[in-house]
Amino acid sequence: MDWLGQRDWPALASEWGVRMLGALALLYIGTKLSKKIARTSGSALQRAGVDATAATFLRKLVYVALMVVLILAVLQVFNVPISSAFAVLGAAGLAIGLALKDSLSNVASGVGLVTLKPFRVGDVVNIADMSGKVESVSIFQTVLRGPDNQTITLPNNLITSSPIVNLTPGAMRRIELVIGIDYGDDIELARRSALAVIAADARVLDTPAPDVLVYALGDNSVDLGIRCHVANDDFFLTKCQLLERIKTAFDEAGVTIPYPQQDMHLHLRDAEGKPIDVGSAYSR
Repeated sequence: MDWLGQRDWPALASEWGVRMLGALALLYIGTKLSKKIARTSGSALQRAGVDATAATFLRKLVYVALMVVLILAVLQVFNVPISSAFAVLGAAGLAIGLALKDSLSNVASGVGLVTLKPFRVGDVVNIADMSGKVESVSIFQTVLRGPDNQTITLPNNLITSSPIVNLTPGAMRRIELVIGIDYGDDIELARRSALAVIAADARVLDTPAPDVLVYALGDNSVDLGIRCHVANDDFFLTKCQLLERIKTAFDEAGVTIPYPQQDMHLHLRDAEGKPIDVGSAYSR
């Protein structure tokens, strides 16, 4: 225990105290600086014309890389050799990689989403039975804003392994209504009534021109396909209002929207197999 008494504890405390304060100061300043550099790089990428989704993703990667460099610099303050630090980080990375292979798969999928660009921030998409507007694409997950304003968080590897339906690749979107009318109704009258409702709505685009086609001769109705195009932002509300107004126009024009029904015919026979009149059978 003599070596304990031979130590210059005040000097050691002073030295390590200075190192600790220096490490904390370096960590604080480095964190602030890393965030600022990441924000600046993201803004620079957007000014350079890089897609917003890719710029956000790259900004986060820059921040993570700077934080790794900062941690190595902090270790240097405590005289930890860089080679030893890399060896430790390599071993830790291998262990973490095996334990978090799904998370690494999310990272690889995130890179694929940014590179291939199946959608961008602001697009409305259907992914894995989920619908919403893309709010952000991060390293591990993608966040959607649902139609009821709920937040939907999807792992990136789930997105790349599922069909992706981008509903807003352009400036407009098609509204398609399928409405059945009775077989005895005038198809041309129904077509004129529907087109009049569409023409009265200023949100409907003139090109491509709206149309009304016979889609199918169903079991209970003649199915009409009523189609028109609107701007992306007007899609949902216009679709609902057109559906209501066309129903009202059909009622005013005397066009019937049938509901499923079945006609049942009862055939009775006596013991000798002769038909029995149903009316007389129930009158007895």
